[in-house]
Amino acid sequence: MKDATHEVLDNLTRAVVVVDAQCRIQLLNAAAETLFQLSSRQALGETLTTLFPGVAVLNDAIGHALDEGASYAEREIRIHLGGERTATVDCAITPLPETRLLLEFEQIDRHLRISRENRLIAQNQAVRELIRGLAHEIKNPLGGLRGAAQLLEAELAEPEHREYTQIIINEADRLRTLVNGLLGPENRPDRQLTNLHEVLERVRHLAVAEAPAGVTIARDYDPSIPSLPAAGDQLIQALLNLVRNALQALGDEGEITIQSRTQRRFTIGHKQHRLVARIDIRDNGPGIPPSLQDQIFYPMVTGRAEGSGIGLPMAQTLVNQHGGLIECSSEPGCTVFTVWLPLEESHG
Repeated sequence: MKDATHEVLDNLTRAVVVVDAQCRIQLLNAAAETLFQLSSRQALGETLTTLFPGVAVLNDAIGHALDEGASYAEREIRIHLGGERTATVDCAITPLPETRLLLEFEQIDRHLRISRENRLIAQNQAVRELIRGLAHEIKNPLGGLRGAAQLLEAELAEPEHREYTQIIINEADRLRTLVNGLLGPENRPDRQLTNLHEVLERVRHLAVAEAPAGVTIARDYDPSIPSLPAAGDQLIQALLNLVRNALQALGDEGEITIQSRTQRRFTIGHKQHRLVARIDIRDNGPGIPPSLQDQIFYPMVTGRAEGSGIGLPMAQTLVNQHGGLIECSSEPGCTVFTVWLPLEESHG
């Protein structure tokens, strides 16, 4: 059972690690577990650099702090956290009684991420308001145009002439569907406890049926993720849009991986959540052109001549309505769409 001090540390957003004179880990708070993606149970008693070789850049500062009993700070250091993960951090090292050290890691790129998330959320809201206004101006004349074509069709005696009125009616219907697609659902989703992996498996099966023979779709799930309050159909649609985007980027061959993980004490926009689900849709395609990366969640923006530019904005809207967010990072050979979803009911 945790003592009061540990509970206080767990409520800090800064990652805190306590080590002894041999750099053996004695304590990690929740933020440190999130940063290093490791539980306290796994870390206690292990040396810091054994678990996280990338932290070796701090060895000199740790040695000075132990020898001199003085605090040290290292600014803007980039540490490798295992695999392909890196983080840019400030680190404060403070001596404690009994020859121990307190290491505080402030993740600088976390602030940049929060700023980018806020921009994405504001961008999505502004775009929806703009589209809502335009939709009203477009749908009214479309309805009149369709009605006039129907009246005209009823007056035409020659069947071949009705072919032209049918073109008008069909095109009016197509434009109305396009506008409705841009608007997305009007109401908040009807949420029920939903098994995320049932959603992901449904998406994967649909994608496998559409994928060319040369494209493989792998999965890497964390089975411990609990059910979340969600509208399952809307999540399926949002995630399917992302996987279809990856399929279109790959063409006839490549690999897509659908991965699920959890993350503790994670901030989406201005709201901090105790636990969130992270879903990565990763492909090894050519990547998104840098000129488009900041615009891909705008409607009608697409890098493909045949693309509608609706799928990604719609997916962002559906996820936003669940209190979540979609982010994207891309370079040649690795494009990742990351979906963050709160695992508790949001009342915002």
